[in-house]
Amino acid sequence: MKENKLKASFTLHGLPVSGGIAIGSAYLVSQATLEVSHLLIPPRAVEKEVARFDAALAAIRQDFADLKASMAATDLSAFVDLHLMILADPELSEVPRQIIRERRCNAEWAIVQQMGLLVEQFEKIDDVYLRERSYDVRQVVERVVRELAGHSGGRLGKGIKGENLIVVAHDLSPADVIAFREHNFASFITDAGGATSHTAILARGMNIPAVLGLHNARQLIHDKETLIVDGTHGVVIVNPDPRVLEEYQLKKSQFEIDRSKLRLLKTARATTLDKVKIELLANIEGPHEVPLALENGAEGIALPRTEFIFLKQSEMPSEDEQFEAYRKAAQGLEGWPATIRTFDLGNDKVLPSDQGEARKRSNPALGLRSIRLSLAEPKPFQAQLRAILRASKYGKIKLLVPMLSHAHQIDLTLAALEQAKASLRSERIAFDEKIEVGSMIEVPAAALAIGPFLRRLNFI
Repeated sequence: MKENKLKASFTLHGLPVSGGIAIGSAYLVSQATLEVSHLLIPPRAVEKEVARFDAALAAIRQDFADLKASMAATDLSAFVDLHLMILADPELSEVPRQIIRERRCNAEWAIVQQMGLLVEQFEKIDDVYLRERSYDVRQVVERVVRELAGHSGGRLGKGIKGENLIVVAHDLSPADVIAFREHNFASFITDAGGATSHTAILARGMNIPAVLGLHNARQLIHDKETLIVDGTHGVVIVNPDPRVLEEYQLKKSQFEIDRSKLRLLKTARATTLDKVKIELLANIEGPHEVPLALENGAEGIALPRTEFIFLKQSEMPSEDEQFEAYRKAAQGLEGWPATIRTFDLGNDKVLPSDQGEARKRSNPALGLRSIRLSLAEPKPFQAQLRAILRASKYGKIKLLVPMLSHAHQIDLTLAALEQAKASLRSERIAFDEKIEVGSMIEVPAAALAIGPFLRRLNFI
């Protein structure tokens, strides 16, 4: 007679990075070990090994390109772009080639050795957010090692129906998480990762319950074991007993009911208890987010972050490119107002030019930035003002100027606007002659001298 062995139940605690409750079966994904062997390559095979390394990088670039092509949302593609930039960095793309040639070693060992040096530098950084960027380096190198080992593409099997599956991994890259959209996994848990890692940020953005930093979950959990993931409290229960399972099923149902109630409220009128209407406006990073804003009850756009138009390409966008972006946003709002901010570039967000790089300062709050930079660079400023004015023909547009600090800057800004208007009139291009102009009150000088702002501007 066979003995019926019950699976032991135990609990793991990690970092609660994305709220919600998931119940399902464990799905373990393969892990590319970074403890690779050091092989000595014969002199005649060195260049062949370099070519193998180059081929792996090319294959990964193609994988990333295919992944980006399948994505409509640019906010997700930004994470793929980051890993592409890490992959293209000479420290990972060129130095390993030198190591292969100088030490006659295999490509896997060369890139892992270089990764160790880079990670060591990151771990010396005091800032937690910057220190956790080492996870991105590890993830890129792990992908290279997988490719060199012949395990190309993603880490998730094809044809998997993952509605009740919970991914268990040592670590997951943003590309891996994005791939979840196709498989619809219920949750994921990892040994590595931090609260500010890009994997955690993506999990929250995609509303996937997740717990990171479990250290040894990948070793302790087996395939198809029942898991409860409490992403709100950072708890993972393995092989729960029936009573615990029933309790969490009730919690999960209640959580989903509460979330459904919140969805019903997104189009409700925002009013105070004494019947004062509250205007709800959205901040967006591009025209593609306008439908989502309206879907969630927004009555216009408060702040399109126009500098992202500049930062997503290597060259300064033309007036026509900017006009198209602003026009799409204005038309997409279907009559609701759009407040468009002139670009807020400076130390932390530089122009895509050598001049912008030269302007960096140790303190991003000081120096040439925002409206000061715009006034110092009249040509690109005029291009943006003209683009905004041209778009005002297609919807209700307000012009917002960041970082104004005194009356002289206001006068210079209004003069630049009048110059843009005059140039459009001479070309017989229609625009809103009565476009409203406002300012963001961001610096103490502006708050202390609010009078000139109120007299010269339409809104603050």
